[in-house]
Amino acid sequence: MSTATYSSATSLLRFATAGSVDDGKSTLVGRLLHDSKSVLADQLEAVEHASRSRGQETPDLALLTDGLRAEREQGITIDVAYRYFATPRRRFILADTPGHVQYTRNMVTGASTAELAVVLVDARNGVVEQTRRHAAVAALLRVPHVVLAVNKMDLVDYAEPVFARIAEEFTAYAASLGVKDVVAVPISALAGDNVVEPSAHMDWYGGPTLLEHLETVPVGSDPSVEPARFPVQYVIRPQTEELPDYRGYAGQLASGVLRVGDPVTVLPSGHTTTVAGIDALGRETDIAWAPQSVTVRLADDIDISRGDLIAAGDVPVPTKDIEATVSHLSERPLRAGDKVLLKHTTRTVRALVKEITYRIDIDSLEQRSGAEGLNVNDIGHVVLRTAEPLALDGYSDNRRTGSFLLIDPADGTTLTAGMAGEAFDTVPTEAPGASEEEDWV
Repeated sequence: MSTATYSSATSLLRFATAGSVDDGKSTLVGRLLHDSKSVLADQLEAVEHASRSRGQETPDLALLTDGLRAEREQGITIDVAYRYFATPRRRFILADTPGHVQYTRNMVTGASTAELAVVLVDARNGVVEQTRRHAAVAALLRVPHVVLAVNKMDLVDYAEPVFARIAEEFTAYAASLGVKDVVAVPISALAGDNVVEPSAHMDWYGGPTLLEHLETVPVGSDPSVEPARFPVQYVIRPQTEELPDYRGYAGQLASGVLRVGDPVTVLPSGHTTTVAGIDALGRETDIAWAPQSVTVRLADDIDISRGDLIAAGDVPVPTKDIEATVSHLSERPLRAGDKVLLKHTTRTVRALVKEITYRIDIDSLEQRSGAEGLNVNDIGHVVLRTAEPLALDGYSDNRRTGSFLLIDPADGTTLTAGMAGEAFDTVPTEAPGASEEEDWV
């Protein structure tokens, strides 16, 4: 089946914005919404009124995204602000993430589902520590496309050498992290240069505007070339007179394609069978592809419940021992010996933090062993032991089935976001040390 068949799956672009404080990120997002005619009249009127009350002659477009009172008072972004807009060519879900280092966890949250990250740089300052941090987080989360938006070009007289130097430095750093696709765009969010409309001040730039690139960048992938992964959310057994023997497994296809007649493996049990039928929107169909929500019927009666994974193609091997790169999100530290809950797709199991192998210095990318624990915003490598086997793909192969959450079993607080495998496709400088087996799992 051709990629065109799945066009509906690629008509939506999820992207995240990131940048240092005062680089003009919220203004860029506001400009993007305003110039693409995605702002309602009453929203614009409210922004104009708020701007006039501050003594500003022109609307402060940053107010379109900085919705928290603390954000407006301080002129910074604190929370992740989601915005939905569309052009005739594509629909967008935008996650505007904070720039402060103490809100790194918010960028992890906003970029975790993004297919593109816009990293903003002030043309006067160039690539700074926080720029490298944002690039590293995007690489860690395997965001496939990165845009470097060199902002405030109007304050450097639209000088091409300034842009070229910043673009070269950032592209080289991103390449060292394994980021394969970087596009640099010189812009002025305040003046509107190269955001939606081409700039009349930078005739030396022959590339696309930011919006043009967002509209045309290839996103998604052909599900037919990915292995099928179907986490079971719910078992449907009506047991009515009309459907006395109906047994279906409802869920959302995480990746790949399922067809009637396909051989599949149910994990973690390892039982094999074939797809007998697929129901979508109350009708039978011969095929389903990610990210459709469907009900799958199997040829054999197998003991399947919520949390099981119906997989086709190259299936992962279930294991209780997991090594993963994690980003710690909670104010409560994560330490070796902690008992947690691990949520993977629709399955939640008990787990033990056996070891914190190393913490990653996100600025230098050095792996610092001997860490007693991970604090909020820390990124590190851990070894986990689960009470029940889990079928995880490597995060670099499948972002949906290679990711998980660690949860506090006492109060249900999300502690840590995990990605199975190594960070940046590298090997740790020191091998994980041996630790005693814990019998609680």
